[in-house]
Amino acid sequence: MEKVVNIINDIIWSPALVILLVGAGLYFTIRTRCVQVRRIGMMVRLLFKKHDNSTDPKSMSSFQAFCLSLSGRVGTGNIVGVATAIAIGGPGSVFWMWLIAFLGASTAFTESTLAQLYNFKHDKGLRGGPACYIEKGLKLPHLAVIFAILTIVGYGMFIVLVQVNSMSTAFQNAYNVKPILCGIALAVVLGLVIIGGVKRIAHVAQVVTPFMAIAYIIIALVIIFANIESVPGAFKLIFTNAFGINPLAGGILGTTIAMGVKRGLFSNEAGEGGGAIVSASAGVDKPANQGLVQAFSVYIDTLLVCTATALMIICSGTYNIIDQVSGELLYAGAPELGNNYVGFTQAAVDSVFEGFGSGFVSIALTFFVFTTLMAYYFYSESSLIYIFRVKNKMNTKSEKFAIWMYRFVLLALVVVGSCTASDIAWKFGDIGVGLTTWINVIALLLLFPQALKALNEIDKK
Repeated sequence: MEKVVNIINDIIWSPALVILLVGAGLYFTIRTRCVQVRRIGMMVRLLFKKHDNSTDPKSMSSFQAFCLSLSGRVGTGNIVGVATAIAIGGPGSVFWMWLIAFLGASTAFTESTLAQLYNFKHDKGLRGGPACYIEKGLKLPHLAVIFAILTIVGYGMFIVLVQVNSMSTAFQNAYNVKPILCGIALAVVLGLVIIGGVKRIAHVAQVVTPFMAIAYIIIALVIIFANIESVPGAFKLIFTNAFGINPLAGGILGTTIAMGVKRGLFSNEAGEGGGAIVSASAGVDKPANQGLVQAFSVYIDTLLVCTATALMIICSGTYNIIDQVSGELLYAGAPELGNNYVGFTQAAVDSVFEGFGSGFVSIALTFFVFTTLMAYYFYSESSLIYIFRVKNKMNTKSEKFAIWMYRFVLLALVVVGSCTASDIAWKFGDIGVGLTTWINVIALLLLFPQALKALNEIDKK
């Protein structure tokens, strides 16, 4: 099984996908005249604009959609993903995470704007996403259905394993709690939320997501300031390792770039299509407005939360760099941790607050994973709604039955994922992310002129 997973993973995540992502982000950045920088002020203003539900009474506000998409972005990738990137690619991988976030912000703008242009009304509110603009924009309905299925399998199944496994591992490190007990507890709480429908999910997201992000960044800043003398050296390591200049991990430059891009994408989701699914459900007066809001969420995720984790780990020196071929440690800052990636972040917090790190990181991960799974459920539910809308517009009973069946499958996966080996879980997650990204980014490139037209409308105004 592991060999098969590795082969599939290598095919999907070949250098071609890395080139496609970076190239598309660069193209969108140039064509939009760097919209992710020149419209930052407008992004913030739109975020707190009063919601006008005249478009659809059941639609989300722009802020709710922002929080729900941020829930999907801010997850284990911000804690475990960053630690994994450093362990396999060295500190230089952080630079490539920043680059993919900067370019990815323009990609997020494009996909979210298109999602608004091609959304549709449903009795549960506005819905849509990549499947809709693939069907209506590219006139490829069969590919649209395939994308919707891949979203359910990728987000709703594969990546669930990654999220839950990281949380249960952190709790086992901190409190020696059996992983399966963590999975059962999380499944119960998650079930109570998703059964309440999209409105309950949106309300929980707009309360919990800002709280967890702010609390995590505050603690990270305390750890960083406690090691303030190491901050210049940390940035030097990041930049020199990013280009193979520094001897530390200098011989794995290809791995450094690949891990930075993979973990950066896994964290901020720009180009995968998940953020577009949420954006389609927001009630806004201009499609490009929601695109700007979602571009800002990429900055929050990677440039703030991921950077906070990276600086904590590098400044504290609580990390190892592992040669993936030989298994030897190229750098042993915390040899006792081996490849216990979540332990890197826990040890960083413990270096300042002894005995506090394991507990804090495990609780932070629980919040991150919980909100992320809410977002993943929403992605999957929206995809199911799309599939049944295409197959039979009047068959609401079958749609409801499928949604309830998926709810039970998701909750079962939460329990199973808590006991799944972490390496396999990450590889399954990478496969899910890569499959949806390939299709979505190509669709974005073909439909980009429509997103650019929507941007020009608000630029003129």
